[in-house]
Amino acid sequence: MGLRIATNTASIAAQRVLGKQQKRQEHASQALASGSRIVNAADDAAGLAISESFKGQLRGISAARNNANNAISFSQVGEGGLNEMSNILVRIRELGVQAASDTVSDVERGFLDQEAQMLIEEADRIARTTTFGNTKLLDGTGGKMEFHVGAYGGEDNVIAVDFDADATTGTLGIDGISVSDKSGARSTLQSVDDAISKVSALRASFGAMQSRMESTVSNLDISYENLSAANSRIRDTDIAKETAEMASASILQNTAVSVLAQANQIPNVALKLI
Repeated sequence: MGLRIATNTASIAAQRVLGKQQKRQEHASQALASGSRIVNAADDAAGLAISESFKGQLRGISAARNNANNAISFSQVGEGGLNEMSNILVRIRELGVQAASDTVSDVERGFLDQEAQMLIEEADRIARTTTFGNTKLLDGTGGKMEFHVGAYGGEDNVIAVDFDADATTGTLGIDGISVSDKSGARSTLQSVDDAISKVSALRASFGAMQSRMESTVSNLDISYENLSAANSRIRDTDIAKETAEMASASILQNTAVSVLAQANQIPNVALKLI
């Protein structure tokens, strides 16, 4: 092999290897700093595409989970109003039983009826003012509600519920009851019992919806967990691997610098011939 000084092929080769090790070290540093093994699309084009799809699904599931939890709160507000109305009806029934006995006089029945009428008014007020956002829940004007509880479009990702709950005193049949006299107090008991049954049925409806939504949230949580694990395997940095890669690249880079320094001294041998 001849001795040439115009082109130092050994130095060029050492520079190429040095550049390669520098890229390895830079990639490992970026992967460790970002937490993602796919620093750019060229690292894993297919993996990046799949990961981005998973990312969209995860965001969709997160939003759907919020929708389902809000639907649970929606039903809880309605059921809470009905719970208080049930308490009111039980108290009115108690007043009716008390007023139906001759152990109390008409004057005392008047006092009992005064409390009963106030409770009836309060029950009607609760029914007309129980709202979630701008939607009234207990006056029969709720209508059909749709809750989107999936990460995709389509009817399979929508839960539709008819919120036609009407707990106003007129619908319950207690708006005209009175315990001011003995016969009225006795007839009140049946009316109140019927009203309690209606309120219980409405509460069961809200409870059934809440139970369904809780199952939906549980399913969404499982899907989110599994998709997150799949996305992690594709995209997240393997810390052990990248630290080993960075250490290896650093050692080889220092070695390449040393070799490059020696390669740059090779042309100086030609001076001995001059």
